[in-house]
Amino acid sequence: MIVSYNLEAVGDTLIIVVAKGNSKEVSVVKKDNVACIIENETDQILGWNIFNASHHITNLNGNGQIELSSSQITELNLTLKEAGFSHEFEVDNSPKFVVGYVHTCTPHEDSDHLTVNDIEVDNGEHLQIVCGAPNIKAGLKVVVAKVGAMMPDGLIIWPGELRGVKSFGMVCSAKELHLPNAPKEKGILELDDSYEVGSRFNLPQ
Repeated sequence: MIVSYNLEAVGDTLIIVVAKGNSKEVSVVKKDNVACIIENETDQILGWNIFNASHHITNLNGNGQIELSSSQITELNLTLKEAGFSHEFEVDNSPKFVVGYVHTCTPHEDSDHLTVNDIEVDNGEHLQIVCGAPNIKAGLKVVVAKVGAMMPDGLIIWPGELRGVKSFGMVCSAKELHLPNAPKEKGILELDDSYEVGSRFNLPQ
């Protein structure tokens, strides 16, 4: 699940995204301070809004994607239960932005600028990621936004497909990460050897 909270920009509402919808037609079931968003075509739950969230969940703060502690998840589940919903959430605080290592970088067979990359991330996992950056190459350490990450501009990273090749994440530029003094030139952020492959990459607050 992808959880975001921004009191200044959105108000006291906790936004939870659990799936990517394929249709624009949705229904909203609202009970008390909880709203459940459901895709009409599939009856799949896409997300939840918890209104007046700070009255139900303690120590809420942030200005974008946040991680909920185990105690906050307990409070969230209690809020849903008291509102009459049976859904329960589990804690998942695995990092969504990590240091990756590009093992291989192969030209895309159906593109003159895309590459297909085998990138090692955390826990020894390897992801196939299609990238269009001109400076990507094997041997680089990079920042990977994994599936389930929310970019600083609000973009959510889902599994995708570019010109027939599946892609499971995004290799990020400094500008996309909203890092200070990000270069204007196009290209991914290249990390030096001081960064450990698989470690969490912290975004500026």
